[in-house]
Amino acid sequence: MTLSHDLAGTGPSTVVLLHSGVCDRRMWDAQFSALAEAGHRVVRCDLRGFGETPIDAPHTHAEDVRDLLDHLGADRASVVGSSFGGEVALEFAARHPERVSALALLGSGMPGMEPSAELRAWGDRERDLLVAGDLDAAVELNVDTWLGPEAGEEARAFVRRAQRHVFEVQLPVPDEHGPVDPEVTRDELARIAAPALVAVGAHDLPDFWAVADELARLLPAARRLDLDWAGHLPALERPEGTARLLVDFLAEALAPTAP
Repeated sequence: MTLSHDLAGTGPSTVVLLHSGVCDRRMWDAQFSALAEAGHRVVRCDLRGFGETPIDAPHTHAEDVRDLLDHLGADRASVVGSSFGGEVALEFAARHPERVSALALLGSGMPGMEPSAELRAWGDRERDLLVAGDLDAAVELNVDTWLGPEAGEEARAFVRRAQRHVFEVQLPVPDEHGPVDPEVTRDELARIAAPALVAVGAHDLPDFWAVADELARLLPAARRLDLDWAGHLPALERPEGTARLLVDFLAEALAPTAP
């Protein structure tokens, strides 16, 4: 299966945008346009079970991203991931390091991440609401949890629609069609040599501060950036500011090295 995707720009460098677990590729509207205008060839995709990409078989998200790049004829790419998309970006970089030019990780998850008691309680609450058939309350739980104080009503309405669609697509899927864990280890992450931006919001859950701490230690070429204004989804909370952040990081990371 080729992931549903959009393309913009005709530059020599490819940038892949991987969405969070409560959204789909539309979360990148502002950044998609800004990166194309900055001279990149930009692809944003819906991972399986999100947006317009169904789940029809067992799958590994990182390999789906590889297959998409093959389909587009892109040997290398810079990979930008938000939350769950950051975890997929790390899995892809660990499995295919030669294909990654740079990584930008925003409120990223991490392979093998052990949830805190707070995050487990959130997951238990979401599961209980879904079992009870209260889809509206489960959606609102996600909206309230994952958006920071600067998120406006437009961002909240988008997450509300996108999360409801995620539930509607994923809940009927049989267990045997679920994602396959690529089992990426800490040692494999520590061998990712690409320049990496590790950004986390001050209003995010402590789990993601801990992930940012660990990634800043593990990744050899990582730069940690704390966003004092952000919650978990900076791309939706300050779209233009996040676009500038990504454009500036990639300009630096991809700049030719002087001889």
